[in-house]
Amino acid sequence: MANIISIQSHVVFGHAGNSSAVFPMQRMGVEVWPIHTVQFSNHTQYQQGWTGRVFDSSDITDLIAGLNNIDQLKHCDALVSGYQGSSTQCDSVAYAVKQMKQQNMDSLYVCDPVMGDPEKGCIVPEEVTNKLVNHLMPIADVIVPNQFELTQFTGLPISSLETAVKACNLALSKGPKVVLVKHLHSLSDDCFSMMLATEEGVYLAQRPHLKFDKQPVGVGDLISGLFTAGLVNGMTAQNAFAHAHNAAYGVLKVTQDQNSWELQTIKAQNEFVEPTSCYAVTKVA
Repeated sequence: MANIISIQSHVVFGHAGNSSAVFPMQRMGVEVWPIHTVQFSNHTQYQQGWTGRVFDSSDITDLIAGLNNIDQLKHCDALVSGYQGSSTQCDSVAYAVKQMKQQNMDSLYVCDPVMGDPEKGCIVPEEVTNKLVNHLMPIADVIVPNQFELTQFTGLPISSLETAVKACNLALSKGPKVVLVKHLHSLSDDCFSMMLATEEGVYLAQRPHLKFDKQPVGVGDLISGLFTAGLVNGMTAQNAFAHAHNAAYGVLKVTQDQNSWELQTIKAQNEFVEPTSCYAVTKVA
């Protein structure tokens, strides 16, 4: 059985960060060792606000040291990082990746560089963005940005399929071996678009847009977790991409059917094992 360290935010109510990613990975048959960067009562899109706190960066290094002390890092197949509450937490993630790879050189680092999205803009401090762009994304084996975050990493504005492909290939030249763009909002008004780039080529997956009163939070965290679990379970990058795309859509469809904007992760859990949709993945470059 594969093992994944997941260093992300956590909410008590709802599904975002580790609360969105951990259970789906477990449902796919993977052991997950969660480390929380923050713990909030709920995600930050609630108008009423939220309570909770950002953890100290030393909490991450202490927990990694503890895992190393009991000789478990050598059994870790991947580390996925998501929302980081401070620049020093980014440094602690880099430390965790180094420690993991020293014990298991075949392990993967999957970086979901949470900065923002087209509607919300930049949602992390500038110093966190700088650490993500200049330190964590270049050392990652896999990056999972949205369009905004991919542009931050490459400096290339994206307005078409051609510029999206160009940005993905530039990202690959900066260190990562795999780029999964979890949302390309400029490609279509009618479809939700995702893109995968590897040395084998560039692939596009599209599915229908679903209407919500408020946009669900935690979808990107879900996609990153599903893709990582697929990889450590032995799927090819293309198959893991297709699985993550279709499973995430299934969760969103159940969420819409429940007239909710909080992801219905538990109700839709069979999607993680056997997605009910099968939208095609097309090679575009």
